Amino acid sequence: MQLHKGDILFRQGEDGPLYRINSGLFKIVRLHEDGSLFLFNIIVPGEMIPHHSLISPTSYHGTAIALTNAEVEVVHAADWYYRLEHEPALYREVATLIQDKLRMMQQRIDQLTRTTPAEKLEQLQHWFATYLNDISLTDILTQDEIGQLIGLRRETVNRLLRAQTRQQ
Repeated sequence: MQLHKGDILFRQGEDGPLYRINSGLFKIVRLHEDGSLFLFNIIVPGEMIPHHSLISPTSYHGTAIALTNAEVEVVHAADWYYRLEHEPALYREVATLIQDKLRMMQQRIDQLTRTTPAEKLEQLQHWFATYLNDISLTDILTQDEIGQLIGLRRETVNRLLRAQTRQQ
C-alpha cells in the first residue's frame, strides 16, 4: 500500500491489522481529552507496528501519520497470530523487532540527556538525517513536535533553529 505525506495509516482507539513499514517515516501521536496532540514516537523503515500488538492484539494506542511518502505492507492480524502459534521461530523475529525499537529508544534517551538544548537538537537532526537525506527536519515536523521529542519548549526550538540559520 502506498501512502503520501500526511496520510493516516491508523487511528488511536481503532482495532485493525499490523503493518510492516517498507519505506517512509511515520509519527505516532496521541490525542488527549483536551484535544491536544502529543508526538511520542517515530516509526522508520523495517519496523512492524503497532509494537504493542506483535504478540497479542489490542487497539491502536495512537494515530500513525505519514511524515513522508511511504510503502506499507498490511499484515492481517488473524494470519499473524496464527503463524505465531504454529511457527515458534517467528517469535525470534518479534524479539528482534522489539530489540531494534528499544535500541532506537535508547538513542532518543541519549539525545534527551545531552547537556545543552543545542546538543539535543543537533542529535535529533543527525538521527533524522539518516532517514531523510536532504529533507530538513522542519519540513516534516513542527517546532512544537520537535520540542516534544527532545523535551524543549517550542520557543526554545525556534531560538535554536534561528541561531543555526545565522551560523550557516
